[in-house]
Amino acid sequence: MSGRTIATGLVVCALVATLAALLLPVQLFGENASAQSAPAFDDDGGGTVSTRYGPLTAMDRDFVRKVRLAGLWELPAGRQAQERGRSKAVKTAGNHLVAGHTELDRRAIEAGRALGIQLSNQPSDQQQGWLAQLDAAQGAAFDPLFAQLLRRAHGKVFGLVALVRANSGNTMVRSLASRTNSVVLDHITVLEKTGFVDFGNLGAPAPGRRAGSTTSHIGRSEVIS
Repeated sequence: MSGRTIATGLVVCALVATLAALLLPVQLFGENASAQSAPAFDDDGGGTVSTRYGPLTAMDRDFVRKVRLAGLWELPAGRQAQERGRSKAVKTAGNHLVAGHTELDRRAIEAGRALGIQLSNQPSDQQQGWLAQLDAAQGAAFDPLFAQLLRRAHGKVFGLVALVRANSGNTMVRSLASRTNSVVLDHITVLEKTGFVDFGNLGAPAPGRRAGSTTSHIGRSEVIS
């Protein structure tokens, strides 16, 4: 056997081994692995409809609704931080939340009107519960509660924002997703700079969550930040 034949055989074997390594995770875990890691969304059953901005899916509509819901509780939370925060960093985080969600709220309302999506005008029961906790927090207890509640909420949104931005065929929804991603990252950054975020408990259920309720930023979550 010639040296060229041996070399060719080694190259082929290497290519086959590489392909096997790439396919192995799929064969081991199947399609369920990707399905489990993909963020969920609330399906309103309306299917996909045509708009002047491109096709509008149930995921698109859910995303716009969640952006609106976020502003309905995080704007008041930000204002509380501006007024009641004891540390300069918490007050700064409040400023960023108010500015960011004022913009996103306006964009979500514009998208809702243009795309025919009905939006909420008041926070969900869960969100009202979080606001009530902030209202009840006295003195030095406010700053750490604010930072933890808001950081946990913002940390849950990255999956859906990325999913919508990558897959939506609707130009208005994609634009909203792009801006939401930038705002969420800014908010995460300023919340972490407060020094009050307990990273070890970010995955724990948010204080005051009703027993049996489910979330996923974003599967059946009432929050997007």
